[in-house]
Amino acid sequence: MIAADGRTASDFAGRAALVTGAGGMIGSAVARRLAAGGAAVCLAGLDVAAADVEALIDGGARAVRVETDVSDKAQVERAVRTTLEAFGRLDILVTVAGVTSLGSFEAISTDEWDRVHAVNLKGVFLCNQAVLATMKAAGYGRIVNIGSVLAKNGGNPRPWLDPDEQSRAGNAAYGAAKAGVHALTLYLAKEAAAFGVTVNAVAPGPIASAMTRTFPSALIRQIPAGRLGAAEEVAAAVAFLAAQESAFITGEILDVNGGLWVD
Repeated sequence: MIAADGRTASDFAGRAALVTGAGGMIGSAVARRLAAGGAAVCLAGLDVAAADVEALIDGGARAVRVETDVSDKAQVERAVRTTLEAFGRLDILVTVAGVTSLGSFEAISTDEWDRVHAVNLKGVFLCNQAVLATMKAAGYGRIVNIGSVLAKNGGNPRPWLDPDEQSRAGNAAYGAAKAGVHALTLYLAKEAAAFGVTVNAVAPGPIASAMTRTFPSALIRQIPAGRLGAAEEVAAAVAFLAAQESAFITGEILDVNGGLWVD
């Protein structure tokens, strides 16, 4: 199979992947990157278009889609079954599904807190848990969770300089849920390592998407790279961690943020 840039990509040949949130910009970019590398891909989400699956199939990939609310255990388990039934295996899980949330700390309602955590943290927990038995039995697995720079830096906005930034670019509910994803990743990495299963996370900074269309230009200027990231750049990091050759990397939180946060 030929990747978009003309390179022959075969690093995921014979593998099968489940990608949640596959209808979004990052999720669809991840699905395309894995498919370009030879993986069969199950695109899970609430808004995965039939055209996205058809495009992968037209490009020579094996692909299916399944409507999935990751906050619902039964639907997550159905997504895993769909992957196994379609491809006979499940080697890679990438948990991209997430919802955003904006506003000040005082403005966060308990309903909003629960909504964000149900998808962004509980959903990741359910997906990670659901694939473990299959991966452990196979003696092989790659789990890549999507975290965030907001789990590390206390948020991008500077409300002491411009209170309006807070309403347009940050929320503690989102950051706390993503910090939970980071912690979950570290714990599971240690538990799964003896079974040939690696568990890592990619922590993107601001990525050009519908979610960041109102991102203040003053905050973009804080990014040393001088721009928002691209979904394809996140997908490249995911592909690196999902590769067979990355077997000695586990419990890593890989930053993809243009230098906005370094640790």
